[in-house]
Amino acid sequence: MKSHSGSRADLKTPARLSASPVRVVFLVGFMGAGKTSVGKALSQDLGWPFEDLDDRLESREGRTVEQIFRESGEQAFRRAETAALRELLDELGPAPKIVALGGGAFVQRENAEFLERADVTSVFLDGRLDKINKRCHKQPVERPLRGNLEQFQQLYQVRRPHYLKAKLRIDTASKDVEAVAGELRRSLPIAQEDRP
Repeated sequence: MKSHSGSRADLKTPARLSASPVRVVFLVGFMGAGKTSVGKALSQDLGWPFEDLDDRLESREGRTVEQIFRESGEQAFRRAETAALRELLDELGPAPKIVALGGGAFVQRENAEFLERADVTSVFLDGRLDKINKRCHKQPVERPLRGNLEQFQQLYQVRRPHYLKAKLRIDTASKDVEAVAGELRRSLPIAQEDRP
């Protein structure tokens, strides 16, 4: 995504997205896709609370994502991630919410099934891989699974088919955060009482 205004977002709406009002939105996609940035912008637009699942996970574990990977390995991280997701889903009530998932969370079958059963709206933020890679290298955040460019591309190719199972897909290429959040807001069936 650009840091300035881009063209209209390309939103594809699969038939399985119901016309009933959306109250909970889960943003999914690869590392560096802009899930947190778009989530915060959408939260401001709608006045809905925003949560990054990684923040909840770190709070529960008392360690950063990087520390969990380094000290306990990926399997332990995935277990902790699933536990944090289940806790979050159990807490959902009638109030609206926006949640950003980590890059690998939606790929885990158990997590995807939890989200399907919870009947929340999942949105895949789909950007150009070269732009995502550049963004990851510019950010001060250590990403345990980034690896070199070839590993990065391979991981993306493995994960993308899972992301495509989200209820919505929005192309973020050449668009800024506000443009993506605005198009997403206009495209979601949101109850009148939940609109600003």
